[in-house]
Amino acid sequence: MTDEERAFFRRLIEEGIPFNAFLGLKVLHLEPGDCRLLLPFRSEFVGDARRGALHGGVISTLIDVCGGFTVWSRGHVDDRVATIDLRVDYLMPAVDGDIVAHGRLRLLGNRVGNAQVEVFSREHPDRLLAEGKGVYNIRRRR
Repeated sequence: MTDEERAFFRRLIEEGIPFNAFLGLKVLHLEPGDCRLLLPFRSEFVGDARRGALHGGVISTLIDVCGGFTVWSRGHVDDRVATIDLRVDYLMPAVDGDIVAHGRLRLLGNRVGNAQVEVFSREHPDRLLAEGKGVYNIRRRR
């Protein structure tokens, strides 16, 4: 991956996709087949007010975005990647703090890629909050 490609993906993740920009996603690390994204805590993301825990939909979105870019990072910037299937296991509540997703490429074919994503607390990286698997359709540039 060239510096120019890395900059393209960073801009796309952080600014180019309006929903990601709304969430405030930040790229911590991006190499081919390996991606780490930060989701800053915002009270608007809370789904369980009694515990202050993030809504599961916010966590699954983070997993999906991280998995998709993990797969895409092994391709070309002109390729297109879309989610086929996403599975999420919520292991612990994500309360009062930023969370990080770490995606790793598991399988890459010509038309399909598979990524494994772990979500953990930024302050407590040993605390696994959720994990997910994403299967992504790849439409290669012509």
